[in-house]
Amino acid sequence: MKVIYYDCFSGISGDMNLGAMLDLGVPKDHLLAELAKLQINEQYTINIRSESKHGIEGTRVEITVEDPVNHHSSQQARTLADITKMIREIDLSAAVKDRSIRTFAILADAEARVHGIKAEQVHFHEVGAVDAILDIVGSAVCLEYLQADRIVASSVELGGGFVRCEHGLLPVPAPAVTELLQGVPVKTGIVPFETTTPTGAAILAANVQEYTDNVDMIIHRTGYGIGRRDLEIPNILRVYLGERAEKTAPGFRQQERQWMLETNIDDMNPEFYEYIEEKMVAAGALDVFKTPVIMKKGRPGSKLSALVNKEGISAVGEVILRETSAIGLRSYPVEKTILRRENMLMQTRYGPVNVKYSYLDAERIKSKPEYEDCKRLAREHDLPLSEIYAEVYRLLPKGNRSGALNQERKN
Repeated sequence: MKVIYYDCFSGISGDMNLGAMLDLGVPKDHLLAELAKLQINEQYTINIRSESKHGIEGTRVEITVEDPVNHHSSQQARTLADITKMIREIDLSAAVKDRSIRTFAILADAEARVHGIKAEQVHFHEVGAVDAILDIVGSAVCLEYLQADRIVASSVELGGGFVRCEHGLLPVPAPAVTELLQGVPVKTGIVPFETTTPTGAAILAANVQEYTDNVDMIIHRTGYGIGRRDLEIPNILRVYLGERAEKTAPGFRQQERQWMLETNIDDMNPEFYEYIEEKMVAAGALDVFKTPVIMKKGRPGSKLSALVNKEGISAVGEVILRETSAIGLRSYPVEKTILRRENMLMQTRYGPVNVKYSYLDAERIKSKPEYEDCKRLAREHDLPLSEIYAEVYRLLPKGNRSGALNQERKN
C-alpha cells in the first residue's frame, strides 16, 4: 500500500506543504502548469528554490502577491461560492477539483463556527487570499499526482504565543486551527510562534485518514518543505513517501490493531456522559459508546467503551478515570477490519455536502452523507433535515446507497 506520511514536528503551512511535495518528486513544471489554469485577477509570482534550515536542505515555495504594502486589502474578498465556481470552471481533473473544494468547504465551516455565522457568509480575506487558493489547489494537484493509497500524519505541533490577523492579536493556536483539528492529536508550545496555519490545518483535515506517531512503513523518498521562519527548531515540514504491508481480509480494505478501553458505571449522573464523551474524543478516542449492563445485586448500569489507537490509551484512559465515577479500567487489543473509504464533495441545490463512499473490493457498496453538513444546510434554508437527505439520495447513483438508506427510501 502506497503511503504519504506527514511528519508535522514543526507544524504545517500551505507553502511548506507545497515545498515538501515538490521535494518529494512532484515535477515543478506540472504544478505550475496546473496552477496557471486558475483564473485569478490579481498579479502574483511563485518563487521555487532550494534552501536549508539547521543544515537540512529542502524546497522553499514563496508566493508573492503584487502591492506588498497593502497585501490583504488589495486582494478580493471571496466567498466559498466564489471559490467553488472558480475551481469548477477551470480545466483540472475532477479529483483535483473535488479535493480543492472539499478543503475550502472544511475551512469555511471552521471559520463560520468561530465567528458565529453561516459558512456562505464567510469572506476569505487571509485564508482565502491568492496565496491560500494556490496553496490549497496546489496541494490537491500534488496529492493527485502522487496517487497514494493512504495519507497519514503525526501529531501536529501548533506552536505558541500570539498571531496577528484581520481581527487583531489572537492566541496560538488560532481559533480556526483548533476547530479544524478537533479529534486530532496535537502538541503546543515548542516555540513562541504559530507553526500550524489555518490553511495547513485544512489540508490535513481534508486529506489525512490516520494520525499516529508510529512510522510503520518502508520509506522510499523524503521531502522537506522549508518554512520562512528562523526558529530554535527547524521550520520544516517533512513528508515521507513509501509503502507498508496491507493486511487484508477477503473482500475488505485492511485490518488494523486498535485498543478497547472499558469500565462499568452504575453510580454516576447520566447527564455527565455527553460532556465526558466529548472530552474522550478530543483526547483521541476513535469511537465512544455505552452498553446497558446488569451489575452485581441486580443494579442496572452502563459499560462505557472507547476505541483508541495505541497512542491514545493514556490520554483517553485519564479522561475516564478523572471525569467518571469509575475506579478501574480494562484495556485489550482488538483487530478492526475497515472497508476502503473515500470522501467526495457533492454539490446539491442547497449547497455542498460531503458524502462518504465505502468499497468492498473494487465495488462501491455504501454511500452516507455527512450529518453535520446536512444539519447546517437544513438550518440555513429552514428546511426539514429529511428534505436535505432526500436531495442527496436523489443525486446518488442507484446501487451506491447503503442498505439502511435504501430501506429508509422504501419506507
